[in-house]
Amino acid sequence: MGTSENKQLLQSIFDGLATGDGRTFNESLADDFCWHMIGDNAWSGSYRGKKEVREKLLDPLFEQFATRYTNKAVRFIAEGDFVVVECRGDVMAKTGKRYNNTYCWVCRVEDGKLKELMEYMDTALVERALGKPFAEASAG
Repeated sequence: MGTSENKQLLQSIFDGLATGDGRTFNESLADDFCWHMIGDNAWSGSYRGKKEVREKLLDPLFEQFATRYTNKAVRFIAEGDFVVVECRGDVMAKTGKRYNNTYCWVCRVEDGKLKELMEYMDTALVERALGKPFAEASAG
């Protein structure tokens, strides 16, 4: 796939995420997809493979939300296998705080699937608005 097809894939993913529909995102993940979350907080780290992404990142994250999560793209920049998406998430957390983070996703696409995502965000907002991942919270 070329640059324009990779950009189009991310645009279709964000068409769904803007309304709280993550199906296209989930269907677009390569089996060995890797999600890197920057920073130094309970959510930071690298999650490798669809199963680990689901079980250790997405399920615990969505457990934190009291309302439907949306993520709206502001702009797309694409070159070759990479698509950079500036986006804005919004949801009410169960902590009672609004989690309206600003993100920069650097995505690598391979063979029509999301292969890697490097997520840059407001890590201080993560600490203020979200609790710890439930696996970590129940262990400690």
